[in-house]
Amino acid sequence: MAHPSLKSAFAERRFIVAPGIFDMISAKVADGMGFTSLYVTGFGTVASHLGVADAGIATYTDMVGRVSTFARGCKTPVIADADTGYGGLLNVRHTVMGYEAGGVTGIQLEDQEMPKKCGHTPGRKVIPAEEMCLKIKVAVEARRDPNFLIVARTDARTTLGLDEAIRRGRMFADAGADVVFIESPESEAEMQAIGRSIDKPLLANMVEGGRTPILPAARLAEIGYAIAIYPAVGFLSVAAALERAFSHLKQHGDSNGLPASESYGFGRICELMGFPEVWDFDKKWAQISPLAEEKR
Repeated sequence: MAHPSLKSAFAERRFIVAPGIFDMISAKVADGMGFTSLYVTGFGTVASHLGVADAGIATYTDMVGRVSTFARGCKTPVIADADTGYGGLLNVRHTVMGYEAGGVTGIQLEDQEMPKKCGHTPGRKVIPAEEMCLKIKVAVEARRDPNFLIVARTDARTTLGLDEAIRRGRMFADAGADVVFIESPESEAEMQAIGRSIDKPLLANMVEGGRTPILPAARLAEIGYAIAIYPAVGFLSVAAALERAFSHLKQHGDSNGLPASESYGFGRICELMGFPEVWDFDKKWAQISPLAEEKR
């Protein structure tokens, strides 16, 4: 069931910072930190689940189970990437219904041609704006809970220019999108123009090393944005930490001497994954089980 708190945050103009989650460890860590929302990154989820590029290879079947697991395992509302809706209008309807049933609070749909490519990478092509508007209308009709939010993204900026991207953003808002996401503006001035031009909650995609400048939350709010997602910061940090740890292991032949800052701690990860509850369960039922009686 969609969390009403996310829709309320937009209505109350509380700026939202959403970290990217890509597996259940990243989801559990982020879930305990007090964020208003979490963002299921397509790039990170495809990379961690399939080990391939986010280039339209992952299917609805690959993704719906993953995003549903994230939503069920987190108390924080989850916005999840759903690429193009994995096909035409009927596919979009099926995708929206599946994501909503899985407990997601917001779904992101984009106007790329299939197979899609990750934002901030070259070679992205978009479908006609009118076709995307139909997808948005189908998505709005398919949802059952009004707290389930439709995030509509356009990748038109990179190939067709800023004016076309803004035009599409306005069309998407008119078609019923709750949040408009114009991907890959290339300067703060472009982001200001977007903020002036579209009267809907706007999403900023903050990708380290991407095409868009990373601005402070206060500045994003000032120029008209409502939410910033950080899809890559988690998996980039994890990959770097793994490389350092594995390099130490390869060089020294053991994990002795790893800096304490490089380890989360076995006790902490046990707690994060819910082992104390498991131990309490085992303790309770071991006291009254027939096997326990036989051992006395």
